[in-house]
Amino acid sequence: MTTLDDKILGLKTQYYVSSSEDEASDDECASDKEDMDQTEQAPVQGTAPGCCQDPSAWQGQATNTGPKGVLEDWRRFKQLETEHRAEQQAEKVALVKKLAFTCRSELNDTEKTEGQEEDDVELDEDSLRWYRGQRLREMQQKSASLPTFGQVLDLTRSQYVDTIDKENKHVLIIIHIFEPFVPGCDAVNGCFQCLAQDHPRVKFCRIQSSEAEVSQTFTSKGLPAILAYRGGQLVANFLRITDQLGEDFFAGDLESFLVEHGLLQSKADVPTVLQQSDSQDDDSDFDVD
Repeated sequence: MTTLDDKILGLKTQYYVSSSEDEASDDECASDKEDMDQTEQAPVQGTAPGCCQDPSAWQGQATNTGPKGVLEDWRRFKQLETEHRAEQQAEKVALVKKLAFTCRSELNDTEKTEGQEEDDVELDEDSLRWYRGQRLREMQQKSASLPTFGQVLDLTRSQYVDTIDKENKHVLIIIHIFEPFVPGCDAVNGCFQCLAQDHPRVKFCRIQSSEAEVSQTFTSKGLPAILAYRGGQLVANFLRITDQLGEDFFAGDLESFLVEHGLLQSKADVPTVLQQSDSQDDDSDFDVD
C-alpha cells in the first residue's frame, strides 16, 4: 500500500534503477533485436495489391490523378495509337502484296493462254498449208489430164448431143443458145470469146436456137440462155440472162455471175502454178498449129 510518504518520495522511486531491472531491460532489447532480424530475413509471403503492376499499362482510367499521371496516360494513349496505325499499315502492305501476286498470276495465265493460242494458230497454219499443198497437187494432176480448148465452138444440132455425151466427164461444158436479133445475145457471144481464153479447161460452145430447133416460145422468152453440163448431166440452166445482167455487159460481169453460181473458178483462187501450166499448154498448142 502506498503511503503519503511514498507519494512524496516517489520521484526517487520512479527514477531509481536497480541492477535486476537493467538485466531485464537488456534481455527485452536483445529479444526485440532478434525479432527484427528474423523479420528482415524472412521472405515476403505476399505483396500489396498493385505494387508490381506495370505503371505504363493502360487500365482504362488514370492511374495517377496528378500532372505526371495525366502526361503518362497521354503518352501511353499515343503509343497505342501509333501501334494501331503500324498494324493497319502492315495489313495494307500484306494486302498489296497479295493483290500483286494475284495480278501476276492472272498475267501469267493470260500469257500462257496467248502462248497456247499462238501454238494452235501455228498448228492450224501448218495444217492449212499442208491441205493447200495437197489440193494443189490434186488440181495439178486433174488439170493435166483435162483437154484444153481456149476458143468458142459453134455447134450443129447433130453435134450438140455428142459434144455433151462424148466429152471427158470432168470437163465443164457451157453452151450459149442465141439468136442475133435477140437483145443481149451479142454481148454473151463477145464475153464467151474472152472467157474461153481465160478458162482454157472449160469447153465454151454456142448454137443458134433455129439450129437447135427449139420452140418459138423458148426463143422469144428464154434467150439468151446459158446451159452447163458435166458428165453428161445438166448442172445449170440460166434463161434470159439479161434479167440479171442487163442487155449490155462485159466479160467480167458474166464471169462473176458464173463464179457466184459455182461454175467457174475465180482467177484469184487459181494457184499461179496452174495458171502458168495452162499458159504453157496454150503456147505449145499454138506453136504446133
